[in-house]
Amino acid sequence: MRAKRSEAKQSQILDFVTNDEIENVIVIATKCSEAISNSRFRHASINKLLKMNKQYYLYIMTNHYNTVLYTGVTNDLQRRVYEHKSKSIEGFTKKYNITKLVYYEIFEDASTAISREKQIKAGSRQKKIDLVNSLNQEWKDLYDEL
Repeated sequence: MRAKRSEAKQSQILDFVTNDEIENVIVIATKCSEAISNSRFRHASINKLLKMNKQYYLYIMTNHYNTVLYTGVTNDLQRRVYEHKSKSIEGFTKKYNITKLVYYEIFEDASTAISREKQIKAGSRQKKIDLVNSLNQEWKDLYDEL
């Protein structure tokens, strides 16, 4: 009974993990294993390896008419924007038909990305518009460029 529940949980987790993410985990695990077996590495080096290749994204999306803005943070921008576009997740973006990625920033750690998100969300609508205009004056969908 317990094994079946464990298999079901693993199956649910694997539904959300891409092949690229699995390959990244395997590479990181291999490097960690090598680091552990080599006595000159310390815990800080292992932690550095675990954080290697991890990126976080702050992003702004809008609807077809550029009238509604949504700001979010994710560690997989392509997947997250696809979820918004396909309306596979209930919420604000589905309700207001938010499907166009118009701005994003890349960060190396989650806390910095979240701090930036809070900063942008606290700002006025005009500040968000100015931010998008600073890098994407045509407000074209950047999803295909990812």
